[in-house]
Amino acid sequence: MSYQNADELLPPELLRAVQSYVQGSLVYIPRQGEKRLGWGARAGARDTFDKRNAAIRAAKAGGRRIDDLADDYGLSPGGIRKILYGGKAGKESA
Repeated sequence: MSYQNADELLPPELLRAVQSYVQGSLVYIPRQGEKRLGWGARAGARDTFDKRNAAIRAAKAGGRRIDDLADDYGLSPGGIRKILYGGKAGKESA
């Protein structure tokens, strides 16, 4: 996300309207709903975690123990279970 100067970006009347609410501060303007990116989409973190989780599932299907997977991936056994069985932190489908 890059910094942009509102003087160069916004029409003068809109800039004055925004200045009536905030002056001299950084303001984050989110994307519109249909244009929003999902978590991790820009930097590739989502893809990285999806690949890791798929590898964990494949290793478990191949007979690896949860404690061994936890050691291999630096996660807690509970974290591995969430990935395998769909807890709050592992919502991607198995």
